[in-house]
Amino acid sequence: MATDKSRKRVCIIGAGPSGLAVLRAFRSEESKLKEGEAMPELVCYEKQSDWGGLWNYSWRTGLDENGEKVHGSMYRYLWSNGPKECLEFADYSFEKHFGKAIPSYPPRPVLFDYIKGRVEKCDVRKFVRFNTAVHRCDYDEKSGKFTVVAQDYGKKETIKEEFDNVVVCVGHFSTPNVPYFPGFESFKGRVLHAHDFRDAVEFKGKRVLIVGASYSAEDIGSQCFKYGAKEIICSYRTAPMPYKWPKEFKTVPLLTKVTGHTAHFKDGSSHEIDAVILCTGYLHSFPFLSDKNLRLETANRLWPLGLYRGIVWEKNPKLFYIGMQDQWYTFNMFDAQAWLARDFILGRQKVPSLDDMQKNSAEWRNKEEKADTAKKQILYQGAYVKDLIKDTNYPTFDVDKVNEVFLHWKHDKMDSIMGYRDVSYPSVLTGTPSPKHHTKWIDALDDSLECYLGAPEKANL
Repeated sequence: MATDKSRKRVCIIGAGPSGLAVLRAFRSEESKLKEGEAMPELVCYEKQSDWGGLWNYSWRTGLDENGEKVHGSMYRYLWSNGPKECLEFADYSFEKHFGKAIPSYPPRPVLFDYIKGRVEKCDVRKFVRFNTAVHRCDYDEKSGKFTVVAQDYGKKETIKEEFDNVVVCVGHFSTPNVPYFPGFESFKGRVLHAHDFRDAVEFKGKRVLIVGASYSAEDIGSQCFKYGAKEIICSYRTAPMPYKWPKEFKTVPLLTKVTGHTAHFKDGSSHEIDAVILCTGYLHSFPFLSDKNLRLETANRLWPLGLYRGIVWEKNPKLFYIGMQDQWYTFNMFDAQAWLARDFILGRQKVPSLDDMQKNSAEWRNKEEKADTAKKQILYQGAYVKDLIKDTNYPTFDVDKVNEVFLHWKHDKMDSIMGYRDVSYPSVLTGTPSPKHHTKWIDALDDSLECYLGAPEKANL
């Protein structure tokens, strides 16, 4: 083991699933260090009062209690929109956490409990400084170190510290992309982005216009229907969502303007509405990185350029980004990325030349551009996860089997967009079949952990 003087200091920005994966990766290796290696000093800054990132639900929108931008885009009654078997931590199964098999589509409180369970058991909370927002991160070429400036709202003080490495784990689903349509400023109803959507019950009996045609549009539209919206009008830009919607749904081309309570669309049609929910995506945003030589700038895609192996910032390999891809895989991909980032920081993996890094990234980008169907994209990201795992000691799992579950899931959604969450799959890790939930999703109005794991109860809305 190396001496304390040679220990690196590693800053992890964000304690959501990506940041927690990094903490877990280092913690899992603490007793396995080789001669000459030292466990870095880990400091994780988290601006919320608890960990979990988006899965840590907050009722707040706009600004939080400290005047910082609200990070969370999570809403009440959200259930996983993909099978849990596709995101299961390879070193911590759902069965291990809950002591039994559970259905395949847990609601948010259940997933939050699972995420917390793994890190609570490995004692990494001591590395996290909560209520602390990073405001600036700079790199000094001369010293070879990063200076991080953060505001500790608990202690009411500004912190300035130096680090050898920085790992950015802030996600990319917290800065909304908010388009403007003429008439919004005089519309008498509610206009909000999905980032500020918190409770579908608010729209009971309302005519809701959903602008967008991806996952948030699909799920928020379904939520509003489930909790009693009168009509759901889905406006798309490129292509409509291809599902068999209930009769309360209508699909129209892109919104052009709003006059009074009337929404007008590109095909000349119009519809009376009471609310507009903009499900128009998110922006990769890193305001604490003012130096363009440190800041990732990308659209939401499977292979952002500038990141070797999808994680190492090519312009400065001491800087890492976790979870910046468009995602089919989530928790287990973040884990695989975190394990590899750890090994780069420990010196077990060597960073090649800039030319070689860029060549590798170009090859992955070229493959990405050929992945023009959902199936090809799933297989592409599965191949990426395999590529990460092969160079680390992250527990192997059957990625091909996960791909199969994803493909079945896509079929299930086409078969029944309101019923796909009633399907269950065996765990890829344990092989144990997941049970059917006691209540069909469309009728399950209570999303509490107690109700989900126990007997059905009458929801108190």
